[in-house]
Amino acid sequence: MYQCSAAEADANQTVNLIVNASSGRPIPETLFGIFFEEINHAGAGGIWAELVSNRGFEAGGQNTPSNIAPWSVIGDQSSLTVSTDRSSCFDRNKVALRMHVLCDREGNNICPAGGVGIYNPGFWGMNIKQGKTYKVVFYVRSPGSINVSVSLTSSDGSQILATANIVDSDVSNWTKKEVLLEAKGTNPKSRLQLTTSRKGVIWFDQVSAMPLETYKGHGFQKELIEMLEDIKPQFIRFPGGCFVEGEWLRNAFRWKESIGPWEERPGHFGDVWMYWTDDGLGYFEFLQLSEDLGARPIWVFNNGISHRDEVDTTTVSPFVQEALDGLEFARGASDSKWGSVRAAMGHPEPFDLKYVAVGNEDCRKKNYRGNYLEFYDAIKRAYPDIKIISNCDGSSHSLDHPADYYDFHIYTSASHLFSMTHQFDHTSRSGPKAFVSEYAVTGKDAGTGSLLAALAEAGFLIGLEKNSDIVEMASYAPLFVNANDRRYQSHAIP
Repeated sequence: MYQCSAAEADANQTVNLIVNASSGRPIPETLFGIFFEEINHAGAGGIWAELVSNRGFEAGGQNTPSNIAPWSVIGDQSSLTVSTDRSSCFDRNKVALRMHVLCDREGNNICPAGGVGIYNPGFWGMNIKQGKTYKVVFYVRSPGSINVSVSLTSSDGSQILATANIVDSDVSNWTKKEVLLEAKGTNPKSRLQLTTSRKGVIWFDQVSAMPLETYKGHGFQKELIEMLEDIKPQFIRFPGGCFVEGEWLRNAFRWKESIGPWEERPGHFGDVWMYWTDDGLGYFEFLQLSEDLGARPIWVFNNGISHRDEVDTTTVSPFVQEALDGLEFARGASDSKWGSVRAAMGHPEPFDLKYVAVGNEDCRKKNYRGNYLEFYDAIKRAYPDIKIISNCDGSSHSLDHPADYYDFHIYTSASHLFSMTHQFDHTSRSGPKAFVSEYAVTGKDAGTGSLLAALAEAGFLIGLEKNSDIVEMASYAPLFVNANDRRYQSHAIP
């Protein structure tokens, strides 16, 4: 009971305000967190600091000729030809770029000033800042000697922001090259160039450029993650979303292909949001980010179901084993099979992973309940402390299967979301807890953000707080957007 008195309403009257808070519910410390999905180029071209787009020339898959976009050629057909082949030294991404230079410094076919070669504009331009240092890494091979200029330039190549020469007389085998470039100017639309004026054939692969300074040295854009730090999230749900499912299972995010040295990650085409990712931002990086922010990791994994195809429960065991292996990677001892892989990546101690979600928005799929039970039983046997999240909504009826939490997603108009303030008032208090892992106003009244949408979302959140005995976690979706690829109108941070 709280009492505030002696507030003078007029010269002859005193008003007492009495607030009875004895019937309130405590807010769980886990209530507010964040949900990250690779959508709107929120990761590749967003929070992940890699500046090169399609660094392995693999976009579109392993076939050659491969899609090398957005790489482009500097020079014309009389001075060089560029193609792709499968000669890379990396088993999981065999495509390399072959550059045949036809011109030279002298003779009848003299190279143009500045040489010829290739350039990459990154994700709609590299945001290069004066005084900042950038690490460029690439792999190179040539039957002859090389003299390659590595440069950060303006979008048309006319302004050199930073440059260095790589000279080597013996690169007959694939050789890793690394150079630090300090920018002498600022340009948000910069590009990376690899050029030469020496005749011959050169192969390039796995070309990376990253700022030397990243968030806690772990590869994330510092200024963007500091925004998340300010939010003080209690959990991070990752890596999706529909990104986890894939339009087809062949294009779903698979955690095993997103770990280990970045050069060896094959990348994949996210066919839900329709762009290629090199998967430099992978399972390990999400666990690391959760730890860096002091947030609980919540891992969403594929349960054998995509938007268009699904695995029958009788054959889902490889997916179950993949999930168990993923838990061992995160939590296993450093001498276990998958824990040793984590340790080799620089994190010998286990991550504090205690929440997993079996799929995303898959409850209505034919095989979901059968598949879910296979995951639930296997995980509870191996890790009884892990909290398991079902895709099936338990807010209006009891679940017909065991779960610690159930997912609740809502995207709707401002008026409808505001009316859902009482959504959880009459939910059973004896079943699993609710995890409102995706909510947002997405109607025409929201646009890309409006006061009306914010008020509706605030009203909805008040309802969650009033029902915090049953609603334990909530997160807005999506989190980030790159304005050049707005696949979804709503977002928490523009």
